[in-house]
Amino acid sequence: MSLRRRSLPRGWYPDEPETLRKLVSSWTVASRAGVAGRAGVAGKGAGAVAAVAPHAGWSFSGRLAAEAAASLERAPTVAIFGGHLPGGARPLAARESGFENPLGSLEADAELLLALDARIDLGRDDEPDNTVEILLPIVALLFPGSRVLWLRAPNDESSIELGAALFDAAASVGRRVACLGSTDLTHYGPNYSFVPKGRGVGAEAWVKGTNDKRFIDALLAMDGVEALARAEADRSACSAGAAAAALAFARAAGATRARLLDYSTSLEVRSDDSFVGYAAVAFYKEQA
Repeated sequence: MSLRRRSLPRGWYPDEPETLRKLVSSWTVASRAGVAGRAGVAGKGAGAVAAVAPHAGWSFSGRLAAEAAASLERAPTVAIFGGHLPGGARPLAARESGFENPLGSLEADAELLLALDARIDLGRDDEPDNTVEILLPIVALLFPGSRVLWLRAPNDESSIELGAALFDAAASVGRRVACLGSTDLTHYGPNYSFVPKGRGVGAEAWVKGTNDKRFIDALLAMDGVEALARAEADRSACSAGAAAAALAFARAAGATRARLLDYSTSLEVRSDDSFVGYAAVAFYKEQA
């Protein structure tokens, strides 16, 4: 068995299995119970065919990532679309037969990957990258026994083709699949050389109410092309292709509605002139 080893250093998420379990359980109780979210956020519930989740360290965005994963219907395979690929790049897939995480290892879905290879030109993902890896322990806890497909999508419309091709590949092998698209939102501040609204309260309000909102609104309208365009024009998502791929899969699966599960920024954890936005969005076939 070829095992893809963990590459993220200590601090991105806890190393102790019991701590991981307690954290994810505490984050997902409300989601599984279907209780209403915070003011201005629609009620939550499981049964989504795909979702968008952030990929920062767990202390910043683990709660939202867990909420996104918990919104998904249970499935024997979870496909995770990662990012950090520029437009024009080749979509990538991890070729290992399993993926290490502190809870053990997750088995790859080799049959589904073979079916996807027959439909789209996929390169081999050999580079360390947090966008998929950070979600593996959450998937291990919420989808015990499920296999994983590790993919990375470029920030262009080929990501939409990738998502649709995955649905077709899954149908061809009779596989039920749940999808996560992994992206963070606006990276604002001097650390990211992006300060169009200066610093302070006004900058925070603009990121939340305008820049991130335009990208989130495109997802809620289930418009992957617009989401990609907004991310490119506004610098409002670091891995928009991953979100577009998950959305394309959802549309191919019959999803007609999207829901914002939650939104936050790194400022809720650490006050700084530089900060990042995070959102959890789920796609449903019908009202959950």
